[in-house]
Amino acid sequence: MAIFFKKRKKEKEESEKEILKDNQKEESKEEVKKTKKEEVFSDAWKVLKKPLITEKATNLSEFNQYVFEVFPSANKTEIKKAIEKTYKVDVLSVRIINIPAKKRRLGRISGWRKGYKKAIVKIKEGQKIEVLPR
Repeated sequence: MAIFFKKRKKEKEESEKEILKDNQKEESKEEVKKTKKEEVFSDAWKVLKKPLITEKATNLSEFNQYVFEVFPSANKTEIKKAIEKTYKVDVLSVRIINIPAKKRRLGRISGWRKGYKKAIVKIKEGQKIEVLPR
């Protein structure tokens, strides 16, 4: 009978060790996930190029909407996180527009005006983004 008790004790100890290891692995995985998310969106310069300052964009700022030129590979979630991180505001929605390249002429010489991607970002009421510092 003593042999069976020793086996049971060993099995219990092994199972407890496995449980502890699993808990430690889960905690370390959660820490890695958190750091990866922070690292991915800490580089806002890879998403945002510049704020667009036009007559239409300044009129939109009255409705808590701001216009930014973004890189062509950027998507809505990346833009949202980048703006929230850099300007410390709450973003409600993001709309994206692809502006195509256009053909232009100057005399006999023809060329292309570059296309770009822009994002219209709506932020929470009462918050502001200072696009042009005064």
